[in-house]
Amino acid sequence: MSVQIDTGRMILRHFTADDVEAMLAMNNHPEVIRYVGNKPMTSLDEARRALENGPLRDYATRGFGRFAVVWKATGEVIGFNGVKFIAELGQVELGYRLLRPYWGMGLATEGALASIEYARDVLQLERLIGLVHPDNSASANVMRKMGFALTGRTRFALIEDTDVDLYAREL
Repeated sequence: MSVQIDTGRMILRHFTADDVEAMLAMNNHPEVIRYVGNKPMTSLDEARRALENGPLRDYATRGFGRFAVVWKATGEVIGFNGVKFIAELGQVELGYRLLRPYWGMGLATEGALASIEYARDVLQLERLIGLVHPDNSASANVMRKMGFALTGRTRFALIEDTDVDLYAREL
């Protein structure tokens, strides 16, 4: 089942194998991945594996995963937004990442609103979490705007050196 959600300025849709260049772009800029624990990707092959082992696998095994965020004005994939099952924690997380030129425009919030509605109304989820590096005040602001409350800190393997802030929200 292919999903497409119009948020106003963006389209949220499932990633496809054709999004390999976009996957590389959103995972190779040090400033964009600063708080998420990823090492910068260096090749299209690495990005292809990330697509296959990430969102494409999530759609096949869970029926949902992060959405590609398409900027309607250009058709360019500018990031991701949406929910993902985090096996390590046994919970579903709302997450987002945007290319640097799209920061500060309210797009993470716009996409998060649509993703929360989708999680509640279509996936019929009852609760979401958010994992935020304690130094990432912009992401923490989005969580609070979306009605998430800080519930504590947790270890998350992807971010090796720091406990992350754990936010949660009932749907």
